[in-house]
Amino acid sequence: MAGTTDTGMDEAVSRPRKSSWTYIGPGIVVAATGVGAGDLVATLIAGSKFGYTLMWAAVIGCVVKISLAEAAGRWHLATGRTLFEGWRSLGRWTTGYFAVYVLVWGFVYGATAMSSSALPIVALFPDGPGLKTWAVITGLIGLVFVWFNQYAVFEKVMTVLIGVMFVVVVYVAIRVAPDLGAAFAGLAPVLPDGSLLYTLGLIGGVGGTITMAAYGYWVNAKGWTNSGWMKVMRLDNRVAYITTGLFVVAMLIIGAELLHSSHVALTTGDRGLIDLGTILEDRFGPATAKLFLVGFFATSFSSLIGVWHGVSLMFADFVEQIRKERVGLAVDEGTGAAKEVAAGERERSVPFRAYLLWLTFPPISLLFLDQPFGLVVVYGVLGAFFMPFLALTLVWLLNSSRTPAEWRNGILSNVMLTAAGLLFVVLCVQQVRDIPW
Repeated sequence: MAGTTDTGMDEAVSRPRKSSWTYIGPGIVVAATGVGAGDLVATLIAGSKFGYTLMWAAVIGCVVKISLAEAAGRWHLATGRTLFEGWRSLGRWTTGYFAVYVLVWGFVYGATAMSSSALPIVALFPDGPGLKTWAVITGLIGLVFVWFNQYAVFEKVMTVLIGVMFVVVVYVAIRVAPDLGAAFAGLAPVLPDGSLLYTLGLIGGVGGTITMAAYGYWVNAKGWTNSGWMKVMRLDNRVAYITTGLFVVAMLIIGAELLHSSHVALTTGDRGLIDLGTILEDRFGPATAKLFLVGFFATSFSSLIGVWHGVSLMFADFVEQIRKERVGLAVDEGTGAAKEVAAGERERSVPFRAYLLWLTFPPISLLFLDQPFGLVVVYGVLGAFFMPFLALTLVWLLNSSRTPAEWRNGILSNVMLTAAGLLFVVLCVQQVRDIPW
């Protein structure tokens, strides 16, 4: 077929790029986006309850995320097709699920991201505007920034934000004087009583969101569109999730040293980081507390603009694939979607900007109203099902003739992706059980 021939020619004329630190980019973006304030609080609480005992789970979680993101990036580079093109080839059911998911999830997430970004600003400037005002301001800043800037500028800003996150979190972890012996002992797999769900959450939760599916889109937006970039993508991906792993380890150390020994309980959700800021001020003074709040803001705002860009990119591709099918271009014939993403066509499209508006303005209403009960339930169910959906569809796609034989899953990839899929199914069941029906 024409599309297959084009992909083959691309691979034939493209020389494999040597993996180099100078290419690193999409991985930084996915790491900065995937780690939100709520993830950090969940890790802190695990550290506060079990000390260093679950350090091994953080390491396994890092390996799981590397496997998942590598699979998403490999699909984009090996086939020249986007992930949504792959999903569409599995049947129309994927379109129905994604359409409902992306609309409901975006509506609720928009309000959550804006509130999370506003919390540290309110704590830093208590005499300024209130939480809702700052939330609206951060949402509008995210909208304007993503609307008027394409991937290259977006990546640079995300690199700065993750740099701030990294320096602050590691600095605080060093300040609390970690017990290195206990930390290394925590690498031995042990399950204390009552720790199973916390362990599964550490392995599957931190950095595990829809942004993992967006990774392949950011790989294309960087200009990587064929298998010649495979080595570069793999290095980039490892850097991303090793960085994420370091965040998790640092937050476990903070939880173990500051909270576990003193039996301090944090508020669940993003507000738990405000509690931590107060504890840091009592122990280390206001300068450390303010620095931590700056890191809290970098964590939250990087997730906001990362979702504003990455999920809008996915939505634009979703709309474009539906449009092409309606005019008679079958997905299996290949449509050069990866090249269109690389050329910036998706970022300039009407669907991209329409979804940006959807993420910003309708959620503002949720800031001034209690979230409707039914919407919370639907959001929880759809969100719980996304990671199993991603893991298991990648197993399907990368073991089929849709992927060139050279780049199909090996034994290790199949084991890791299948294990990830099963893990996310367990987490999905637990999340659905925890929803306030």
